[in-house]
Amino acid sequence: MSRREMLRVSGLGFGALAWQSLAAAEGKGLPQEGRAANPLIPRPPHRSPKARSVILLMQNGGPSQMDLFDPKPELKKREGQTYAEKVEKFQKGSEANKLLGSPFAFHHRGSCGMEMSEVIPCLGSVADELCMIRSMYTEHNNHTEGLVMFNTGKIFPGRPALGSWVSYALGSVNQNLPAYIVLRDPEGYNTSGTLLWQNGWLPAQHRGTEINTRGAPLWNLQPAHPIAPEAREAQLELLARLNTKHRANHPRESELEARIQNYELAARMQLEAGELLDLQRESADTRKIYGLDNPVTAGYGLRCLMARRLVESGVRFVQVFPPVKPQFQPWDSHSNVKTELERICAACDQPSAALIQDLKARGLLEETIVIWSGEFGRLPVSQNGSGRDHNRNAFTTLIAGGGFRAGHVHGSTDEVGYRSVEKRVSVPDLHATLLNQLGLDHDRLTFAHHGRGETLTDSSVTHAQRVPELIST
Repeated sequence: MSRREMLRVSGLGFGALAWQSLAAAEGKGLPQEGRAANPLIPRPPHRSPKARSVILLMQNGGPSQMDLFDPKPELKKREGQTYAEKVEKFQKGSEANKLLGSPFAFHHRGSCGMEMSEVIPCLGSVADELCMIRSMYTEHNNHTEGLVMFNTGKIFPGRPALGSWVSYALGSVNQNLPAYIVLRDPEGYNTSGTLLWQNGWLPAQHRGTEINTRGAPLWNLQPAHPIAPEAREAQLELLARLNTKHRANHPRESELEARIQNYELAARMQLEAGELLDLQRESADTRKIYGLDNPVTAGYGLRCLMARRLVESGVRFVQVFPPVKPQFQPWDSHSNVKTELERICAACDQPSAALIQDLKARGLLEETIVIWSGEFGRLPVSQNGSGRDHNRNAFTTLIAGGGFRAGHVHGSTDEVGYRSVEKRVSVPDLHATLLNQLGLDHDRLTFAHHGRGETLTDSSVTHAQRVPELIST
């Protein structure tokens, strides 16, 4: 009989209850039950990690791979010709199946010689830090399903987001901040909104928490009217006593426990969250490299700068979204791939590169994974004459830091960029590799739900596996 079993069967089980309480306070114990006391306490991974945090720069809309990262001379050479293969079209306007060459020139960047488009010169300047995956593919051509797939592993809503899994597995280094934070444009939501940072059936504390980049960091965090510090302290003490009574009277109500923990976290955030927007602590040079002095880049640049400050403060997972104007899915270049890409690249290129440069300068890039990706790519044929429709069969993802292979190009697409053909990487494969760098085995990170041990990658169905070629040796 093990010591744990002896505690469970003897003394009416009170020993086991005491053990679970102590173990939970240290972040140990059973995967679900033992975490109830403090679900965000730091917990050890399955093995020694290469990275401790993730920043996901989610480029909503579907960036065009053949115009940004995947040069196709054959596509330019055959422009205007009818493509022999009937492509999967999502919207009207590309019935003619005419090939469309890229309007942009490509250049070799960095000492690695990675080819990148002229419209993203700043990202090109950090080419030696990038692992470029040209052979990504996904399962759906619609924005919502593609975004849900990239963020949760499947196209169906209701599953936990990648950030929720990381929060559940590792907790938060900083107990005054959530483990999973979302930074969106204060003007509104991109496609699918809050659907992309849900906790699904994981405990509610692992849902993404929105932090504002304009005004108060969190709504309703401070009292509506000024209150004396001693009165506020008395209120919190009274609330703590009432919570203790509720816990004693309703020991099995996990929702009540989650609500109490959320309020306690909010109280701690009152002291720390306000410092997130205090840019006086940043030098003028730092603000400049993120583009905060330029109205075009200022909004996205501020979110990238805040992402760096958050991981520096111990937040595990930060999700950053692009601008919502002039449209809420800004990489969606249906009408004119040249003008639409020029506009969104002008807003996002400099801040994205600045984040990578800043993390490296501070010694944080080695332990931080930065992901730059859309939900899918674009077609090689024209839509409306000069635009491109959605393409689930091929897209490019950039990754920097966290032990990923720097200055490396992985995989390839066919001669016109329609399909990933060599060293293909699925979204679940990418998730398995990301978890691996955080010290987590994607098949061992489970949560019991409806009688089944659920995982992020569901490898028994998706056949997900980590991709060793993406990792530096």
